[in-house]
Amino acid sequence: MTAYNFSRLTVLVADSNRHMRTVATQILRGFGMARIIETDDGADAFTEMRMSVVDFVICDWMMEPLDGYDFTKLVRTAKDSPNPFVPIVMLTGHTEAYRVMQARDAGTTEFLAKPVSAQTLYRRLVSIIEHPRPFIRAAGFTGPERRRRKNAARTGDERRAVAAPKAGLSPTEVEALMRR
Repeated sequence: MTAYNFSRLTVLVADSNRHMRTVATQILRGFGMARIIETDDGADAFTEMRMSVVDFVICDWMMEPLDGYDFTKLVRTAKDSPNPFVPIVMLTGHTEAYRVMQARDAGTTEFLAKPVSAQTLYRRLVSIIEHPRPFIRAAGFTGPERRRRKNAARTGDERRAVAAPKAGLSPTEVEALMRR
């Protein structure tokens, strides 16, 4: 795996749980990141994005008053969004299939299940760097291209097939859903 110098990046970590923010921040510092902004909800995160140039965001789903889903949609679609193209990693304990698909459809770049390890977070960051996806603006969707695989065999309605919701997806199942 390629080693990257992350020392010049500014990262925004938004999570209502102080312990999880600390864990994420310590992992990021271990990668060499020095500029880390922490907030405890999506509204404060959006405000911070207006005051600082942020290179990528890590946010939780469950925050109040603005959760990670609505924060992502706001970043991607608001007319006053400071950076609708910023990579957003949804880091959450809510790994049900419907939530993974909602996060993807809101415009998240990557999805990562808690508890997080340094290795899995590093892989997601490397994926953002080494495999950037085109940014799409279309009716009903704004964000990185949702499909990672190019499958010419899919056509029409089959292209948008959705798995039945279930609880507790494995990391492999989350990856598969994000690649649709």
